[in-house]
Amino acid sequence: MNKNDQDFLVQKIRTQYTEKEHTDLDALRALDARVKRPANVFAYIFGSVSAIIMGAGMSLVMTDIAETVGIGNPMVYGIIIGIAGMLMAIINYPVYKRILSLRRKKYAGQIIALSEKISKG
Repeated sequence: MNKNDQDFLVQKIRTQYTEKEHTDLDALRALDARVKRPANVFAYIFGSVSAIIMGAGMSLVMTDIAETVGIGNPMVYGIIIGIAGMLMAIINYPVYKRILSLRRKKYAGQIIALSEKISKG
């Protein structure tokens, strides 16, 4: 390892233990994350649940799980459950966009004011 590599590694480790100065850019990033995080969390959770529901319907149709559980006509129930999961997956993106739009409207004034402050220096 040459001297430049050692200096870089030392500086990298050192920055992990020094206090960071909080800037307006950090505040802007935090505010942007505050706007996007609820919409992202909703989309990931709702999308995962809808995929599981759709998969459960597919499992009823394509496997013999229905016989084990005691469902007489698994095709009908499987199709209904699968379509319900599919509809949930379809509406996931519009609901995500709506949540994000509402959050952007709520925080637009703060973000614009802070970004203008940063750009003006």
